[in-house]
Amino acid sequence: MSTVAQWTDTHCHTQEQMVETGSDELLQRAREAGVQRFIVIGTDASTSTQAIEIAAEHNDVWATVGLHPHDATKGVHTIAPLATSPRVVGIGECGLDYYYENSPRDIQIPAFAEQIALAKEHNLSLVIHTRDAWDDTFNVLDSEGMPENTIIHCFSGGPEEAKQCLDRGAYLSFSGIVTFKNAADLREAALMCPTDRLLIETDSPFLAPVPHRGRPNEPAHVGIVGTFIADLRGHDVVDFSSITSANALRAFPRIHS
Repeated sequence: MSTVAQWTDTHCHTQEQMVETGSDELLQRAREAGVQRFIVIGTDASTSTQAIEIAAEHNDVWATVGLHPHDATKGVHTIAPLATSPRVVGIGECGLDYYYENSPRDIQIPAFAEQIALAKEHNLSLVIHTRDAWDDTFNVLDSEGMPENTIIHCFSGGPEEAKQCLDRGAYLSFSGIVTFKNAADLREAALMCPTDRLLIETDSPFLAPVPHRGRPNEPAHVGIVGTFIADLRGHDVVDFSSITSANALRAFPRIHS
C-alpha cells in the first residue's frame, strides 16, 4: 500500500478556468497534492463537451455529461448525444434544485427522469444534485428506478437523508461543506456512512474547504476534505485515501474501460 495519500476528486468543474487560461496548471497542482484521478462534470451541452475534451487530453481525467436542474429548460436532447463518448463515465449532474428554482419544477422533474433513463440506457453512473428537494428527489428515484451506480453529489443532508439515500443503494459524496463550522448534521452523516459508500469531491471552483473558504476552490483541495473526514472517523489518512479512491472506481466502473 502507498505511504502517500492518493486521492480521487469525483466531482469538479475545471472547464472555465482551463479554457480561460489554456493551461492544465490546475490539474498539475492537484497531481502534486496527491490527486490521481479527476471526474470533470458537465452541466449542459457546452460544459459537457468541454469536460469530454479535457478528458481526451489527460489520461487521469474522465467526464460526465448532464443537464443541471438550473438549465432543465434547455432540454435533455441537447446533451443526450454526448453520452456515447468513450471518456464519459456518468450522466449528470442532474436532479432537482428548489432553492434557486432557475427552472420551473414541472420542467426539472421530467428532465431528471429522462437523465435517469439515459444513464440506464448507456449503463452509466448517475450523478445527482439535490437542494431543498429531498422528497421529490426520492419520489422520482423510486418511480423511475435507481441506476446501479448512483452518487448523491455534494451530499448536504443529515443522518435521516443519508439513511434514505443509503437504503436506496446510493453513494454519498462529501465536499468542503463538511469542514464548515455550521455543518454538524453533515458531519454526523459522514460518521454514519458505511466506509464502502463514501466518496469525496471538491465541486471546484465552488465550496472551498476551511481554511480556503471564500476563495475559488480547486481539485488540489480534495485531500483537505478527505483528511478532515478521515480524522473525524478515526481513519489513517493514507488508508482512507486508498479506500475512497477504490470506492470511486466502483461508483464509476467505466473508469476501468
